[in-house]
Amino acid sequence: MNIPIFSKFAKARDKPKDTYNGNDFTYLFGPTTSGTRVNEFTAMQTTAVYACVRILSEAIASLPLHIYQYKDGGGKERVFTHPLYHVLHNEPNSEMTSFVFRETLMSHLLIWGNAYAQIIRDGAGRVVALYPLLPNKMEVWRNQSGELYYTYNRFTEENPNFKKYGTVTLRKEDVLHIPGLGFDGLVGYSPIGMARNAVGMTLACEEYGASFFAHGAAPGGVLEHPGVLKDPAKIRESWQSVYGGSKNAGKVAVLEEGMKYQQIGIPPEEAQFLETRKFQINEIARLYRIPPHMVGDLDKSSFSNIEQQSLEFVKYTLDPWVIRWEQALMRSLLLPAEKQKYFIKLNVDGLLRGDYQSRMNGYATARQNGWMSANDIREMEDLNPIPDEEGGNLYLINGNMTKLADAGAFAADAGTSSDDSTQIETEGGSQ
Repeated sequence: MNIPIFSKFAKARDKPKDTYNGNDFTYLFGPTTSGTRVNEFTAMQTTAVYACVRILSEAIASLPLHIYQYKDGGGKERVFTHPLYHVLHNEPNSEMTSFVFRETLMSHLLIWGNAYAQIIRDGAGRVVALYPLLPNKMEVWRNQSGELYYTYNRFTEENPNFKKYGTVTLRKEDVLHIPGLGFDGLVGYSPIGMARNAVGMTLACEEYGASFFAHGAAPGGVLEHPGVLKDPAKIRESWQSVYGGSKNAGKVAVLEEGMKYQQIGIPPEEAQFLETRKFQINEIARLYRIPPHMVGDLDKSSFSNIEQQSLEFVKYTLDPWVIRWEQALMRSLLLPAEKQKYFIKLNVDGLLRGDYQSRMNGYATARQNGWMSANDIREMEDLNPIPDEEGGNLYLINGNMTKLADAGAFAADAGTSSDDSTQIETEGGSQ
């Protein structure tokens, strides 16, 4: 939906800023101190960045996404008939599944720091479709009355709802905006842009390694000649053409006229090249708060702590993103009258279930102490419920547990019954 908003009513000084100018660098993608240019595409060419973005994007995309309704007597229940359920759980639009849609938006968040999607509504204002929008083509503005609006620069065919090329203006009601960490709460800042020197160093290490192997995995050297050479460039080019490159590695050099070859430079082992590359992997993992073992660094991992690190990944890395997603979806997609009745939830319980034996022990404790029924347990294990007449919804407790105030009551009752029985028997016997 294109809503014209005249630019003369917009105040540029009120625009949420997406740039940061410092003494030594600008926030925008560009050259780094390592000399390597960093942008969203070159950053994704590093295995560490690609792995971190893929891990978080696929994790968010694979979580069960449901709509719940608050029950009058307390509690909640899943709602399958709400129009948003099909949009969020199955198909946000006719071209994407829910997994692909969420994976795409999450990758935008992790690279650009913002995720945008166009909201398509029906006549009643209900959401019928969601289409991703590229963050590098979106700008956020504020008009004279203080209302936010969005301008999208459309020059490609990524969105079928935009029929014309150029600038498209969208109201805030027509945009799902999930901002990342930012300074004003309106526009998030790109993690790659803010840490581009670390990413640039990673790229520089990879370029150095590639160049090292391209030249035969040997550092530079000097050809010494006892006399004076008339054309040293010709000899250098001849040497490089015969012995340079990884395909020529291992060839035996033939030296004439008393020439000697002397190697110079520091071998990669002495320069700690491999250690530098490994440190840069940890640096990128630190940027996205990913446990090192999830990006292939198992030096400090063992069978005893990997499970704990995985739980910490869910708690400290995934949970903040989950909350950010849930609140943004509820703010933008639920109608004002629905926000008091419904809520949207990404379920991470499946990632916290642990191994089979641990789950069974936990279920047994919950079942014996009366706060889970057989059907509650079967639902968590994706099993069909047991009918009510067969006791599927019964809550049971052990009979040997009682309140402290009632301690000894059974013994007292038993003693009274015993005395009465004795008295009766005695009276019977005397008769």
